Parts: sequence; structure tokens; C-alpha cells
Amino acid sequence: MKIRSITTGFRLDCPVSLKKIARFAAFTLKAKQVFERAGYEVQTVRLTTQPWSAYLHYVSGKRLAGEVSAIEQTCIENGINFVNLGTVEQPGLIRSIPSLIATTKGLSLSATIALRKIGILDGSIEEAARAMKSISSMTKHGYGNFRFAAIANCPPHIPFYPASYHTGAPCFSIALESSDLIVRAFAGGGDLAAASRTLQRIMTSSLKRIERIALHIERKQRVRFCGIDTSPAPSLKKSESLVRAFEELLNERFGAPGTLSIARMITRVLRSIPVKKCGYCGLMLPVLEDHGLAHAFSEKRVTLDRLLTLSSVCGTGLDCVPLPGSISIRRLQVILQDVATLAVALDKPLSARLFPVPGKQAGQRTNFRSPYLMDCRLIDV
Repeated sequence: MKIRSITTGFRLDCPVSLKKIARFAAFTLKAKQVFERAGYEVQTVRLTTQPWSAYLHYVSGKRLAGEVSAIEQTCIENGINFVNLGTVEQPGLIRSIPSLIATTKGLSLSATIALRKIGILDGSIEEAARAMKSISSMTKHGYGNFRFAAIANCPPHIPFYPASYHTGAPCFSIALESSDLIVRAFAGGGDLAAASRTLQRIMTSSLKRIERIALHIERKQRVRFCGIDTSPAPSLKKSESLVRAFEELLNERFGAPGTLSIARMITRVLRSIPVKKCGYCGLMLPVLEDHGLAHAFSEKRVTLDRLLTLSSVCGTGLDCVPLPGSISIRRLQVILQDVATLAVALDKPLSARLFPVPGKQAGQRTNFRSPYLMDCRLIDV
């Protein structure tokens, strides 16, 4: 198991204080050192703020791009390569997102398309779809969509990007890469009940230790620990693929009958672990971030409909899904509508990161050449 990210959230004011950014960057790096001394690999350290409409509402166009670039540059200079400026729901602000993504390297943003108290935000869905299409054409291979998501019913303090945003007093949260623990728990197969008990034992033991270290940091640094997102972000390694874990229990290919039951069982265990929790706390199935999922998608054993069905019992929604570059805005819009509808109907957090790949059609392979993503064959949607 690795720590995918230590994510520190805090509020920025108008005008933006670059010194404040530097201060929380220093805290996050100290927290990283503590975990590394305890033997953990910490893959990334990240900062996240409240929705940027709260402190950048007074600028637009080139001035907005300048302010955002200054924030990103301050983060980089202080050892933080990833920063999230939170989420916005206003259609006019969502229209600004493609240019912000295109002119930065480590900036993440999201558009809110559904809220618990309000429901589905149709105008935001349309603009989020337009943003995905624009980002596709404005960034190489459409890769900028890795840093943009449409989110529905998502709470604050998710440590995973790009759905992260902050509220309240400064705090930090932990994101994990723990698919290897699920592979270990399901090794050798067995029945669902026995696998559930084994996973509960392994995850509880591992996460309790992380919680103890995080609470120690909270006491020493006086920055609130808001929890662990128990979601098991997958690995690009074939040996640690979530698909491998599923197939140990199924004794069949991923997607066969029984896949839904295993997904539900994993999420139930993740949500029952007795640690302080935040974020999604559910099974993640990001197509391009898991070796086995990418292959299953290429072979059409995993489709959008199948992923939506699995989302009804697990975590994030449609995550890192590659699409033909010719997909229309209208088609993207109805896909996002389905994600928002499911989130509202089930009262759960879901998000969508969709990758229209310019110049690529169904049947062709992606060519991201990214250290964070697998390549796979596109399918019709």
C-alpha cells in the first residue's frame, strides 16, 4: 500500500496571499516527511482551496489566467506540483475552465452538476460537457481532461483530484493507493463472506496505523486531520490490478455475473473500517488508471453502461474513461446527465472524468504516453 496523496485544504482570500500558500505547502511537506520516516511511499502532496469563485470573482480573461498562474507557480516553487482551486457551479465560470487547464500544468478544477439540496443543475451539465470537448481540442491528446471533472453530490475534503475542494478551517486528508491489499485479501478465491472478513481485517490493520500517524501530525502541527478516503486507488501494475482481485473471487473474467456483488461487498467493507473517514470511501474503477480495467475496456467487457451500473453500488462514477474524439457535446451532456441522475437518485457522491481523444476513433488505441495512465482501445459509446 502507498499513500497516493496528502492533501491540505485551506481558504484563500481576495486578494490572494501567496505567503499563505507557501505556509501550507511547508506544512504538507512536513507531513510527507513524517509518513516517509514511518516507511510509507508518498506519491504526491497537494493543496486544495475553497471554490475559486470566492476569491477570484473579481477578475476574468487574461487577469484571471495571470492570478491562477501565480498560484500555481507559488505552489511549484514551494515543492507542491498539484493544486486544486475547487469547484464552481455557475455556467459562466465553467466556461473559463478550458483556458485555465490549457495554460497550466498541475492545476485541477471541477464543475458541480448536482447538489443534494437543489438536485440536478442542467445549465452546469451543458457547460461541463462543452468544457470537456474544449479541453480535448486545447491540450495534447486531450490529456487536460485528466485535471477536470464534473462532480455530483461530492462533499468537501476529498483528497483525490480533481473532485477536491475545501470548506472551513484548514485541514488535511489522506488518499491511498491500496488495490494491492484487495488483491492480497482475495488471493486464492473463496466465498464472498470469507473474502469480506479477510479484507476487513487487512484494511483495518493497515489504515489504523496511518490514522495514528495522521493524528500525531494533527497534535504536533495543530492542523486538523479530516480523515482518510478509504477508496483503494488502483495501480498501473498488472499484479496489483483490481481486475485481478475480482477474477480471483469470480473464477471468471471481470464483468461476469457476480462482479456487481463483489463491488458492493468491497464498498461496504471500506465504509465500515473504524477510522476517521472523508471523501468517496468506495470502490474506484478508473479505466485508464488500472492495468486490468484498461484491457477489459479494450475488449468491451467494460462499457459505459456497465460502469454506471457498478457506480450504483461503489465509488466514483465514470472515471478516466477514454472516448472517441468525434463525440458530440450533446452526447457528453447526456452521459453527464446520467451520472447526475444516479447521484441524486441514490444520494451518493459521483463524478465523471471523460477523455474525448482528438483524432482517435472507436477501435483505435490511445497514445497518452503518460506515467499516470494506461493506453487502451476506444469503443463506441
